[in-house]
Amino acid sequence: MTKVIVAYTDPSWALGETAADSGAGADRGDDARDAVERDVFGAAAEIRLGLPREDGEEGFETSGPRFRDWLRTADAVVVHRARLTGDLIAALADAGRCKVVARQGVGTDNIDLAALRELRIPSFHVPDYCIQETADHALALMLALERGICTQDRIIRRGQWDTRADRAPRRLGGSTLGIIGFGRIGSAVARKASLFYGTVLAYDPAVHPDAITAHGVRPTDTLQELLGQSDTVTVHASLDDTTEGLIDRHLLRHARPGALLVNTARGRLVDPAAVLDALGSGLLGGYATDVYAPEDPADDPTNQRLALHERVVSTCHRGFLSQDSDLSLRRRVATEIRHVLSTGTPPRYGRLT
Repeated sequence: MTKVIVAYTDPSWALGETAADSGAGADRGDDARDAVERDVFGAAAEIRLGLPREDGEEGFETSGPRFRDWLRTADAVVVHRARLTGDLIAALADAGRCKVVARQGVGTDNIDLAALRELRIPSFHVPDYCIQETADHALALMLALERGICTQDRIIRRGQWDTRADRAPRRLGGSTLGIIGFGRIGSAVARKASLFYGTVLAYDPAVHPDAITAHGVRPTDTLQELLGQSDTVTVHASLDDTTEGLIDRHLLRHARPGALLVNTARGRLVDPAAVLDALGSGLLGGYATDVYAPEDPADDPTNQRLALHERVVSTCHRGFLSQDSDLSLRRRVATEIRHVLSTGTPPRYGRLT
């Protein structure tokens, strides 16, 4: 029987570690990188873990003719952070093999969904696999800023000892947290953060104020109102044409002087130049982020300056990450692909097209 081909464009979990290192298959001593996927597909699929780069460096090709031709042979395509453009989707449709596209993650801004819809290729994502992890990460970044954790760590590593280095922390019971975006993650942040902050506000035009109030959170009518009343603001909005550059110079002018800003959603929601200016003027007292655009701040001079700023705390887009979330995501993606390929019916969960 001919095996189906499942192509993973850029599986980060397949780089630099084995499945046994991350917990997959460890109970049976299996160190294959695709242990989770083979457990789901069995012998029915050929699993391709990325197209190796031509220059021999670690990583995967995610654009160009080689990548396009590699994709064309697949019955199912799994995308992590690679961009699946309209041209690539047209090539998939022209080859006539691809039965399903999966986004191995929450957001879909790196996939041309309109092209998939037009060419009638089913697709899905996994919008709820890392809610607790991302909420925990956002809270960790908030507290790191609030308590000056990273500043204190840096001075001790330099051989110094200064209890009062950086500003004195605020008493959080008297502070207000503002949440932009009150979906799965934003509401989880509200639940956890209410143990620390005296008041929690939220703004989300897609969520009825009654639903926000039901979480013990006070809704605001505008973003400007939220920024004007918040000591710390955390961003959990989805990225689309209406939210790109949402946090810009105009909006930041409404912030409380010395407010803190946290972003664990998408880099393109925030204008980095505006944040740099706000940090320089003292309008923002600190910025913590798990996300940049482009992905690595070293690839953009403004982001690089921002990442090196003394009042900025950064992590490498890992807010989603835990052993449990990683393995759950992989298994859920593989299981849903197996369902589509074996039954010929659309995805059951997280359906996009």
